[in-house]
Amino acid sequence: MNKILHKMHQITLNDGNQIPVVGLGTSQEHGDVVVQAIKDAIDVGYRHIDCAYAYNNEKSVGIGIKAKIDDGTVKRSDLFITSKLWNTFHRPGIVEHALRTSLKNLGLDYVDLYLIHWPMAFKEVDPFEEGAPKEIEFADYDYVPTWKAMEELKKKGLAKSIGLSNFNKHQIERVLEKAEITPATLQMESHPYLTINKVIEFCQSKGIHVVAYSPFGSPGRFANNPNFPRLLQDPRLNELAKKYSKSPAQIVLRWQIQRGVVVIPKTVHKNRMKENLDIFDFEISKDDMSVITAFNSNFRFVHFQSGSTHPLYPFNDEY
Repeated sequence: MNKILHKMHQITLNDGNQIPVVGLGTSQEHGDVVVQAIKDAIDVGYRHIDCAYAYNNEKSVGIGIKAKIDDGTVKRSDLFITSKLWNTFHRPGIVEHALRTSLKNLGLDYVDLYLIHWPMAFKEVDPFEEGAPKEIEFADYDYVPTWKAMEELKKKGLAKSIGLSNFNKHQIERVLEKAEITPATLQMESHPYLTINKVIEFCQSKGIHVVAYSPFGSPGRFANNPNFPRLLQDPRLNELAKKYSKSPAQIVLRWQIQRGVVVIPKTVHKNRMKENLDIFDFEISKDDMSVITAFNSNFRFVHFQSGSTHPLYPFNDEY
């Protein structure tokens, strides 16, 4: 069943590589919790794992992956692993070193997708080294030369595909002007309160696939903040969930997939992992798709405030 699911529910990227439309997000979790989450996810059928150097948990992700390869559940070629270049490694001369560090952490020879995590460059320091400054210091490296260094990683086979994360339209256009290799994906926050329709339309016009992070509005991260809305408790969404005999989370994920968007919901709970994969046996009607899209209020949960005064901060433009 799982093998059939993975062959059917993939999208072909502009470089011919295939990405499963549902992946597991791993931010904000560490240690044994991450190891177990990776093992559980692979056991229930996930083949797409999204991680990043900045999450400071790549070693735990790697341990979980190795356990499931060693016990014969999967081969490396069955998996689609994403990692991301952190802002302190934007100088073109250290981009390859940054990826090789992530590969060593993960215990892998290559990643399936490597992204520039944000367009802003920070001072060249490893944020996890002992004695590293706690305050962010900006650097003035431009992301276009950084992209050219990313292209070399793909040519060397260290990353099968390369892409961007948290870039706005103008920034993507600047990359495309100089790019030899078109970004395969753009990862952005997206959910019914932040539909990013214009971003999706623009990316689709350029052959770039959008991957949605925080598809539930990051309920774990902002659960105790009264200023943040609770997407999964929205009564309109719950009405649709009853109509389709699905959970609100399943409705949200299905809505994204029907828009052609890949989703990477984060959870460490095995039952929710199963639920998040169980979205291929129904279809939301065109009218109800429009109802969900109309939730949009351009509400962004993830602002990255500490980078907001950087000249290349992406969220000051319209999209």
